[in-house]
Amino acid sequence: MPEETTRRRRRAPAMSPEDRREAIVAATVPLLFTHGANVTTSQIAKAAGIAEGTVFRAFKDKQELIRTCVRSVLGVDSELELIEQARQADTLAERLSWAISAVSGYLDRMWKLMSVLRDSGYDPHDERREHKGPPVEMQRIVERVASLFGPDDDLRVDPSLAARLLLGLVFTNRMQGDGFGDATAGADQLVELFLHGVLKQD
Repeated sequence: MPEETTRRRRRAPAMSPEDRREAIVAATVPLLFTHGANVTTSQIAKAAGIAEGTVFRAFKDKQELIRTCVRSVLGVDSELELIEQARQADTLAERLSWAISAVSGYLDRMWKLMSVLRDSGYDPHDERREHKGPPVEMQRIVERVASLFGPDDDLRVDPSLAARLLLGLVFTNRMQGDGFGDATAGADQLVELFLHGVLKQD
C-alpha cells in the first residue's frame, strides 16, 4: 500500500486534452527538423515523457500530429511581436532592419522544415493547399511591416506595396546555390539597397 501511494505521488499532474496536445507538439517539432516524417511515435513518446498510447489518444494518427506541428512551425505570432517591437527604433532604416531579421528567421525555419519533410517523403505542398498556411501568414507579416512606415517617411508608393517590395527582396536574398550564387546581403545592407537602390551615389 505505501508503495502504491508513492507511485501515485510521483505521477505527473493530469493535463487537459488541449494542454496534452500542445505538449506533444512541442516535443515533436524538434524531431521533425531532424527526422522529417520518418520520426516514430516511439521517439515522440520518449521525447514527451509519455506512453506511446497517449500519442494516439491525443491525435488520430501520426499524420494528424505532423500536420498540427507544421501549422505550429508556420505560425508567425512571435515574428509579428518582434516586428511590433521594431517601433521602438529611432529611424525607418532601423525599424526595417529589425523587421527583416524577424522575417528572415521565419523563412529559414519554414524552408528548413519543408525541405526535411519533402526529403522524408511527406508532401508539404498538400499541407499548404489544405491550410493556406504561408500565404495567409505572409499576408499578416506584410500588414505588420507596412505599419512600420510613418506619415513622415515620404513614401513614393503605398505602405502595403512598399512592404511587399521589401519582403520580395528578403525572400530572394535567402535564395542561395543552384544557380543563384552564394552572396547575400545583411539586414542593414538590404535596407540600404531598398531605400537608396544599387547605384552608387555621387
